[in-house]
Parts: sequence; structure tokens; C-alpha cells
Amino acid sequence: MLPIGTPLDWARVDVAIPRPPVRLPGISMAGFDHRAPVPSPVDITMVAYPAVTLLVDLSGEAGVAYETPGRHEHGSVVVGLLPGDLRATGRGAGRLLQIRLEPAAAAAVFGASAELSGTVVTLEDLWGRDAERAEDRLRAATSWDERFAIAHDILARRLDAHPPVDPQVAHVWRRTLTGRGQVRVDGLADEVGWSRKRLWSRFRSQLGITPKRAARLVRFDHAAHLLAAGHAAARVAVESGYVDQSHLHREVMTFAGLTPTALAAAPWLAVDELAWPTPSPAGRMAKGRPGLR
Repeated sequence: MLPIGTPLDWARVDVAIPRPPVRLPGISMAGFDHRAPVPSPVDITMVAYPAVTLLVDLSGEAGVAYETPGRHEHGSVVVGLLPGDLRATGRGAGRLLQIRLEPAAAAAVFGASAELSGTVVTLEDLWGRDAERAEDRLRAATSWDERFAIAHDILARRLDAHPPVDPQVAHVWRRTLTGRGQVRVDGLADEVGWSRKRLWSRFRSQLGITPKRAARLVRFDHAAHLLAAGHAAARVAVESGYVDQSHLHREVMTFAGLTPTALAAAPWLAVDELAWPTPSPAGRMAKGRPGLR
């Protein structure tokens, strides 16, 4: 997720990452401690990102609420792909563990039947009493190193307990990601030896998104990071595979509800290089520019 809206004072936010990085396929973590002297308001619009996002509330306080039309959730939540109009509101962000799971990993961790697109659900809804046990273990930890180790253990056990998605589906997702969304569904179907119809059906049923929509989401994310790195919108449109700058503008408005100029100033991207240091395809294409994962 890319939170955009009322910016936090990042000078009062400590960012922790696992040492060494988490060695679980398709999963990355970061921890955040908000050291505000008094609770400060939070009002953040959260924008689609090509991963399912697990937000574990470790603050032990009122924490943050996550609001979509007709839905209001507190505490630890799982944010699916393409969440739509989602806002995080409250007073003070406290302590938060954020885990990003590529869709194939998320399907294994939360179960292939879980709704992983277009919604936000509580962790308890997906894990039952195991969610409370996980939160208790994480809150009892005295350091981020210990919390990351606990989270690694919990996730690894769940990865082992659930069957993975079809290898063909996982391959198509990775090809979409490494190709920065500039891929043809027909070509990917040929690569895995499936018909286009079969790929579309299996991909959607297991990852909660169509291959075409996945490509658009990944391409948008690549463009967002190029914009944040300071590239002009016209250049970003070309490098990201859009027809022209107007096409880029429409896609950014679709996924973020913002203009490319406003998206480039997204406050969360300012700490991406600290929280998510492993380069992604977007980061590599930007030739190592700061601020890109």
C-alpha cells in the first residue's frame, strides 16, 4: 500500500527492517514506531500496491481505524489488492508491523479461499484465535529483531500448511512483476502451456485478480516510483509503456484518485528506501534512484 494524505512527521518515526532480510518467498517486512509526544491525528488515503498488505497493530492503544464505504475495521487488518476507497484514520500510529505478501504467498498464508482483492478484513476474520495468539507473541517481544523472528516463524508455518498456488499461476505473476506490467496475457499463456481462458480462470480464482488487471497494477506501481524519483510525467509514460501522458494520467487517477504530480509527493514513498531496501523491478529500472524499492 502507498499511504497518501495527512503526512506523519517522519522525524518522529523509527523504521526497522529484518537483519538479515526475511528469507520467505514473496514476503517482506518493516516495523514502524511513531514517537509523537502527544497523539496526533492520522488521516491517510491508501492506494493500490501489487501485494496483499498485513498491518499488525502492536500499539496496545486505540490505534488506527481502516474505513471503506460501508466498512469500518480496527486493529490488525489484511488489505487486499485494489482496495478502492480506503482510509486509515485515528490519533497516533503507535507501533505497527507491516508485512507485504505477493499474491501467491498471500494465498498460501491466508488460504486460497480468502478474499484478497478489493477489500479490507480483520486478521481475526482470516485466522480466528490464531490472530490473537500471534498479536500476543509479537507484543510480548522486546525488540524488532525478536518481532521479525516471531513473524517469520508464524508465516513460515502457514506457508508450509497450505498448498501453494499452481506453478503456472505463480510463474505468470512473477513474469508480470519482472516485466513491469508490460506483458501480453496470450504470450504468458503460451509460456505455461495453457489456453488464455484457462489462465484467466485459474489466475483470478487463486489470486483474486485477472492477469490484465494485475499487469495494469504492476505498471502503475512502476510509474508511481518513477514519478516519486523525480522523473517527468512524459518520460514516465514512455518508460512505463503507456500510450502517452494522458494515458498515464488516466491510469494514475484510476488507481490513486490523484494526479501524477500529487502522486509523486506521496509521503510514504519518502521512507521506502529505509523500509523496503531490496530493489524491485521499478527500482532497477530507475537505475538506483533513491526512494525506490
